[in-house]
Amino acid sequence: MALSISRSAFRSLNTAFGFSNGLNGHRVVGQSVFCVESSAFRKLCKNEIFGKKRVKDYVNGILLINFYLVFSSSVLTPGSGEDAFPSDLLSRKRVITPERTVGLCQDLVIPVTNFSNEDKGLMVLAGHFFDVPIRKDIVHRAVRWQLAKRQQETHSTKTISEVSGTGRKPWRQKGTGRARHGTLQQGPQFRGGWFYYAWSKATNHAIKLNKQVRLLGLKIALSAHAAEGKLMVFEDLEVPSHKTKNIVNYFKQLEDTKKLLLVDGDTINEKLRLATQNIHYVNVLPSIGLNVYSILLHDTLVMSCDAVNRIVERMRTPINR
Repeated sequence: MALSISRSAFRSLNTAFGFSNGLNGHRVVGQSVFCVESSAFRKLCKNEIFGKKRVKDYVNGILLINFYLVFSSSVLTPGSGEDAFPSDLLSRKRVITPERTVGLCQDLVIPVTNFSNEDKGLMVLAGHFFDVPIRKDIVHRAVRWQLAKRQQETHSTKTISEVSGTGRKPWRQKGTGRARHGTLQQGPQFRGGWFYYAWSKATNHAIKLNKQVRLLGLKIALSAHAAEGKLMVFEDLEVPSHKTKNIVNYFKQLEDTKKLLLVDGDTINEKLRLATQNIHYVNVLPSIGLNVYSILLHDTLVMSCDAVNRIVERMRTPINR
């Protein structure tokens, strides 16, 4: 394990122990820290040059060095300077930068590109919409609400008063060996007959879901794709022509992607619509049509800058339906 010394503490240590040129040549970014092996620091305390008592008194009495068990993006390595810190006191282990913790509502900086993979700058995504805690129960409720809401209620079954037929007795009561029947109206035991418990013509399968939960489900779906690195932002969704090969060539460049969802701004680009209409694994939606179920059906989500701004504005606006 590496002990990390803050920049101000290390400067004091530098001055006290006479490292006049040793560490000043190394650039430190922001509040980054230097990492030194704990075993190496114990070796420093026993070094004959400084003396064990001097180092111990300095650490315990004056500085009380603030050792933080953190990782650093700026690490001193052996051979990084001519008059650098003694190489045998530095760690040869690679300090790994910890992965980003998902769900802290931190703003995300995402590169902006296009179908030609050109660098178009950076875009900041609001953490309150693209970095919320992942909750599977909320996503499940949102998907159930969406699938139930989209049912068309076109199913219909007939009751006894709605089936066609006559009241004549089909055959005599006895002697035929068949079951007795008193009418030609098709009973529930016959094919095409009426139903005891028929579906109502106005059955509504929609379930109730609070507006805040519906909105949270969309935020979680976007945050999950952003956390997996499957959310990309394009400057626009312009394609050179309406040829399908433009989209197919870009799709082949994507890794671990079986289905791709493109989200445009207010309206879908006509060339883009024609280029994707014959590809079953690529779908296009306007920003107003983005939903939880469609996001979960696709591995990769590509949105234009205009679509991102419209979606953020949509999530900030209260739901009135």
